[in-house]
This record gives sequence, C-alpha cells and structure tokens, in this order.
Amino acid sequence: MTILIFLIVLSVLVLVHEYGHYVTAKRAGAKVEEFGFGFPPKVFSITSHGTVFSFNLIPFGGFVKIFGESGEHRAEPGSFGSLKIFQRAKILVAGVTMNIILAFALLSIVNLIGRPTIVDETNAHLARDVKIQVLDIAPESPAEKAGLKTGDVMAGATVGGSIKEFQDISEFKSFVENAAGEEVLLNIKRGGEALSVKIVPRENPPAEEGALGVALARTGVVKSPWYLFLWNGLKDTLAMIGVITAALFLFFKTLFLEGRLMGEVAGPVGIAALTGQAYTMGLTYLFNLMAILSVNLAILNILPFPALDGGRLLFLAVEKIKGSPVSHKIENAVNAAGFALLIALMVFVTWQDIARFF
Repeated sequence: MTILIFLIVLSVLVLVHEYGHYVTAKRAGAKVEEFGFGFPPKVFSITSHGTVFSFNLIPFGGFVKIFGESGEHRAEPGSFGSLKIFQRAKILVAGVTMNIILAFALLSIVNLIGRPTIVDETNAHLARDVKIQVLDIAPESPAEKAGLKTGDVMAGATVGGSIKEFQDISEFKSFVENAAGEEVLLNIKRGGEALSVKIVPRENPPAEEGALGVALARTGVVKSPWYLFLWNGLKDTLAMIGVITAALFLFFKTLFLEGRLMGEVAGPVGIAALTGQAYTMGLTYLFNLMAILSVNLAILNILPFPALDGGRLLFLAVEKIKGSPVSHKIENAVNAAGFALLIALMVFVTWQDIARFF
C-alpha cells in the first residue's frame, strides 16, 4: 500500500507540473509531440489534437515532449525555438507555477477539513481530537527498539490490568520517569490500529532525549471558517515557500562549501516511507506532505542549474543579452552534465535511504 500511495502521489506531482508545460505550450502555438504518463517502454497511446498521449510501463510521473525544445528546428513554425523569448520563458515557468497552485489547493482543503497542528493555550479552544503524539524518535533509544514510529499516539498505559490515560505530556513524562528500569505496557494508536507496546524506560538517558527517547507534542485538528479557508491556504503556502527556500539554501551551502549533506536528507526511498506514514495518519497529513513535496519540486526546478527549468531559463537570459541563441551543442552538453550530477546526487541520497531504513 505504501508503494502504491507513493506512486500515486509522485505521479500527481509530476503530471501537474508537466500539464503546466503542456497547456502553456499549446496556447503559445508550439507543437506538443507527446504527453507521456509514466516513462517508456510504451504500453499504448492515443492521438488527440496533434499530440500523442502515451501510457507507459514505468509509473514514475510523466513527461512532455515539445517540438524543437532542445534547440533544433528553430526556423520551423510550431517549434519551441521559433517562439519569442518571453513565450518560451512562460512555458518553462508554467510547471513550477502549477506545483505552487497544487500546494495552495491542497493546503486550502486541509484548512477546510481541519489542519493538524500543535495545540497550545492560543488555540486549545479551537482544536478537536487533541492527543499526545510522537514527533521524533532518537536513534538507538528504547522507543526505536520497541518499534514506535513518528505519528504514533500515546493513548495510555496498562497498569495492573487497568487502563491509565494521560491528560498532558507532563503527566506522561512523570509516569515514564517513575517506571525507569521497569517494563511498562503502552497503548498506542497508529492510524486506525490499536497496539500494545512493551518498553523499558532508561534510568540514565542521554541529555535532551528523556527516558524513552521520544519528542512529544499535544496535537489536534483546527478547522478554518469556510470564508477563510482559501486565505489561510494562501498564507500557509507562502510560509511553506519561505521555509523550504531557506532550508534548500542551507542545504546547498553545506553541500558545496563543506562537502556534506545537511541532516537527514530523504531520497525516493525516504519519501516513500514518509508517504506511507502520512497515509496511515490520515488524509490531512497526506495532503500536507503532498503540498510540501509540490513546493519542493517547484523551488528545485526553478533553480538556475543545468537540466532544470531554471537552468533553461538561464540560457534564455543569455540569449536575450547576447542577441542570439546559445549553441545547440553547448546547451545540450551543459544540460547533460547537469543531469548526470543530479542522477549521481539522487543515487547517493537513495543509498543513504536504504542504509537508514533497511
């Protein structure tokens, strides 16, 4: 199920991005040769309005093939290269724009049906379904060894055959500390499943980790009034763009200046695992994760790096300044090198994912 949900999420994000390129290219008068669902080998295809819509075997997103998009056939009508610079720029930016619009739509829906949030004194009166939830788990901690996962809800504990419920985190913390060195039976809710977990709290835990090695928070669902859900969705989208932009800047700064990956960077395997966790926690969590991934995809694509939309925009800027297109061979060579670097980075991150999860 995790793999299926991950493939659906990935396909939605990529196909929305490619649809932006497709519809903008069509409106600009460019010939769109193919809109592919998934990647070859091709299973079957249909042709409509001069475009081949192919359905392919490898279910990872999709692609759009525009006539002359690599710089060839510039003089022929309907080619990408024959369009004015601002038209080509609009086509390149359209994919990023669609990802931002998708994030806005998802976050607006989340605000309408109820947004998961940390509950404090400022919003406690608005929150429903308040619970004590696991936000993070320390490596090699009792919580990790017992099989606890991010998103688990601490429903209570079984003590002497009776159920003890916890009203707040301090009450749970006191219970755990008083049971240090002894086995306790915690009652956990994971998605729609109720679990009992045996765990032994540590007597002398490392600093900042606690007896179990979990970070906890009181969380709940806060629903926007119907007349504010779009406005709140927009605010959340803009805030997410700012946070992710800052995080990516720090990531690349650390990568290029220090030669290391910052923190726990997730590749395809890690994102698949996160998607599975979000799905078990509920639709709002899944939509929120999709919005994060969509904004990430948008910002990464607009970076001025070869093989990305931002890199191609950079070539358009050079063309505008020098008054003539960059050499077709040079552009292809630079894009090929950039693509190779991206693949190498993805392989490295995926290898780290495999080592972390398996």
